[in-house]
Parts: sequence; C-alpha cells; structure tokens
Amino acid sequence: MSTSKSFNSIKEIAKFLRNSEKKSQILFAYNTTGKTRLSIEFKNLGKNYNTDGEVISRDTFYFNAFTEDLFYWDNDLENDFERKLHFRIESNFFNAFHDLSMEEKIREYLHRYCTFNFIIDYENATIRFFNVGNLEECIKISRSEERLFIWSTFLSILELVIDNYDSYNWVKYIFIDDPVSSLDDNNIIAIAHDLATIIKNTQEGRNLKFIISTHHALFFNVLFNSLSNANKYFYYIKDDKYIIESINDSPFFYHISMIRKIKEAIDRNELYTYHFNILRSILEKTANFHGFRSFSECIKLDQENEDRTLHSRMINILSHGNYSIFEPVRMSKEHKQYFVQIFRNFLQKFTFNSEILNTNN
Repeated sequence: MSTSKSFNSIKEIAKFLRNSEKKSQILFAYNTTGKTRLSIEFKNLGKNYNTDGEVISRDTFYFNAFTEDLFYWDNDLENDFERKLHFRIESNFFNAFHDLSMEEKIREYLHRYCTFNFIIDYENATIRFFNVGNLEECIKISRSEERLFIWSTFLSILELVIDNYDSYNWVKYIFIDDPVSSLDDNNIIAIAHDLATIIKNTQEGRNLKFIISTHHALFFNVLFNSLSNANKYFYYIKDDKYIIESINDSPFFYHISMIRKIKEAIDRNELYTYHFNILRSILEKTANFHGFRSFSECIKLDQENEDRTLHSRMINILSHGNYSIFEPVRMSKEHKQYFVQIFRNFLQKFTFNSEILNTNN
C-alpha cells in the first residue's frame, strides 16, 4: 500500500530527501510541478556562507536545465562556417577541465549514443563538432545530440566524483533532473541503464547519495526496475500542497498508476483541469501500443461519429495552454460530465485487470 507525505513548500521536500538514508531516490512528476526548482533548493541547502555572504562550501553536484545553460552556441552567422559551442569554464561544474583533458572520457560515453566527433579548445572554452572522419567542416548538431553531449560530459565528470578526484571531493549528493527530454526511446533506455549501473557500482565507502527526478515514464520505469533498493516516489501538487507518494510497495506502471489516480479523483469528486492532461497522455500511449494514428481512435463511441470528434476536441483544448498547468483548479460541471463519460467509455473499450485498478487496495 502506498503512503504519502504532504509539504508546504518545495524547500521542505528538499529537506525530506536530504534526510533519507537511502543511497538512491527517484521521483516521477509531471512538468510544471517544480522539479528543477526542487533540484536548486536541494543544492542551496548544501551551501555554507561566510559573513560576507560568499559561498565557502557546497555538497551537491547536479544535472538540470541550469547545467545545460552552461553551454551556448556561436553559429557564425556572418560566415556560416565555424560553428562552435561555448562553455562557461568558470563554473564549478568544470573544475576538472582546469586540470586534465576530458575528450577521451566524454567520447567513451558519447559514442554509446551518437557517432559524431568533437574537439575541445580549453583555452577559449569552446567545442567544435564534426562528422566522423571529417575534421574540415564544423557541424551544428541537433538539440537531442547536444543534450547527449552534455549528458556525456556530466557522466565523465561524475566518474571523477565517484573516484573522489580532488576537484570534486566536496560532493556528497548527486541530483539529476530530467536528462532525457527530446530523446528517442532507445537512448532513454540506454541512459537509464548506464545511470543505474553507475549508481549500483558506486562503492559504499564513497557514501554518495543520488536523487533523480523525471517526467518521463519509460526512463522512470527502467530506473525503477534496475534500482530495487531505491526509494520511489510520485510527486504532485494538490490543494496548494506538495505531495510525495511512496510507490515502493508495487511495480510502477505509468498508465495503470495514472488510471488509478483518475478513478480516485472521480470517486472523491476531486477532478481538476490537469486531469485532462493525464487522460490525454493515457489515450496517446494506448493508441501507440495498439498502432492507431491518433488518440481519438481510443475514444469509444456512444451514439454517432460526432461524439468522437467532440470528445477529441475537448481533450485537445483542455490538455493545452493554462489548463495543462498542475494547479488546483476545479473542473466545471460541464467539463466534469464529459471527462467522466470519456474515461468510463475508455475503460469499457480497453479492458484492464480490475484488481490492479481497485483504488481501495
């Protein structure tokens, strides 16, 4: 049976995670619930300051949106030739870059995911990318390739952290937030597997603790199954409270868990606008599984074909824009009626194990 804890702020959650004795903790949460803010709050709690307000020590090495912002492009708009990626060498993230060359370490990880090559100019803090076997022309890599390069850089530095390298012996916590956005499933599985392997192989004597947050179900599930001893949580917002719900007691199946959440909300008459976002996600994943072109084909018809079009438009409209934000905004009576009808028809069309979906378990 799952248990949950309620918090008044993201900072309280960060303190809760810091107090855990577990080597690893993984959190599943939708976007806009504050995962990146959580990683920052967690990091800031590990800082110590002098009387002048200067940071004199820290304890968290992290990967999040701010890590990616340490890299920025110069696309050579004038000549359209010498495209390069800058990195902010002054950041503590790059401590080891001052001491040793990192290309081979990064390349070892990168070539698990991609085939392009690169050269680092340490003096000017720039990186140039090339197709394999061609060092003549700088290329602009895609957004997903850039993310994979930054992730490979992070892993190469994490290797130094684990080995207690002098530049990183201050690290006690590793906080990783959503490293897989915009990546395909193959790379998502590979990244999750590599990360789980690194965590499991970290010696207890180093006493590092890992916290991983994500909105991606596949990434979460691979970690869930690989890190059997980790604390696993579903993190969400409800009635202005931040909720951490433990899901250690049973396997976490994304679609099953979300269907249960919707059933609970209907039973308690606590439907919010964000539930349309959850329902759309369930319908889309079901459509992909069954080979349908659109989630609308998973909507069961009651009477005429127009019902499907109407219900599809309802979900489209109410799962985008401000309606998708995880805020405690109650559904209107009319929207609630449509939502319940679509959801119940879905469960009639696609049969699930009633025992698994029993919200009283």
